[in-house]
Amino acid sequence: MFGRVPTTRRYLMCAPHYFAVNYAINPWMDPSRPVDRELALAQWSELRDTYRRLGHTVDEIEPQPGLPDMVFAANSGTVVDGRVLGARFRAAERAAEAEHFRRWFLERGYRDITMPTKINEAEGDFAWTGRLLLAGAGFRTDPAAHAEAQEALGVPVVSLTLTDPRYYHLDTALFVLAEATDAAPAQVAYYPDAFSAGSRRVLARLFPDAVLADADDAAVLGLNGVSDGRNVVLPAEATGLADRLARIGYEPVLVGISELRKSGGGPKCCTMELRK
Repeated sequence: MFGRVPTTRRYLMCAPHYFAVNYAINPWMDPSRPVDRELALAQWSELRDTYRRLGHTVDEIEPQPGLPDMVFAANSGTVVDGRVLGARFRAAERAAEAEHFRRWFLERGYRDITMPTKINEAEGDFAWTGRLLLAGAGFRTDPAAHAEAQEALGVPVVSLTLTDPRYYHLDTALFVLAEATDAAPAQVAYYPDAFSAGSRRVLARLFPDAVLADADDAAVLGLNGVSDGRNVVLPAEATGLADRLARIGYEPVLVGISELRKSGGGPKCCTMELRK
C-alpha cells in the first residue's frame, strides 16, 4: 500500500573500546552507575552488523584512548554531496574527537572539508531531509552555526529550538524516516514536547504527515533512530513507535542499546551518514 523503498547508505562508526561514563554532560550520564563495556561493544557490534545485513556499507574509524564518547560518531561530522562540515564540541571532554574525524576524512580523499568556528555538534543537531537541513539549538550547537552550515554545505537550513534538557540534541527528538524525492516529500518522526512552540509550528507546516512520538518513545531514546526509507533501526524498548511505523509501511528493526543509553546515545548517535 505504501511502497516504502529502501536506499543503500554508507555509514561511519567507531567501536566503543574505550566507552565509559566518567563525566556528566547531559542528564542521562551518571558516573556513579557502572558501565558494562563488553555489553556496550556487543550492542554496538549488533548495530553495525544490522546495517550490513540490510545492505549498507559501514566504515570504521579507530577509537582513541581518553575519548569515551568517540563511539557517538554522528557528533563529529555532517556530510552532504561529499562536502564535509566538521564539529566543534561544547564540552571540553569531547573536543579532541573533532580532529581525529577530520584526519579520517582527509586521509580518504575528501577535500571539501570545513571546520566550524561556532559550536557545532554535527549530526547530533543537523538532520538532512533530502531538500533542506533541519538544525537544532538550545543546549549544544550554537544558533550561529546554522548559518555556517548553510554556507559550508550549500543547502537551505531551517532552525529549530530544543527546550527539554533530556533531549539535548536534535537527534534525540527527531529523525528522518524518508528523504524527499521528485515523487514525494520527506517524512520525519519527532517528539513535539522537545521543541519550542514556534518550532512545533514550523515542523507541522513542513511535515504535515509526520509521525508524532509520545513521552514513552522519547524516554527510551526512540527518536534516535536510523531509517533507509523502509527499514527503521530503533532502540529495542521503542515498541510503541515501532508499532506506529509498521502500520504505515515501515519495517522496524529493534536493537539493544541499553549500555550506550547510559551516556545519552542510541543508534543514530553511533552512526554518521556519508552522503556523496
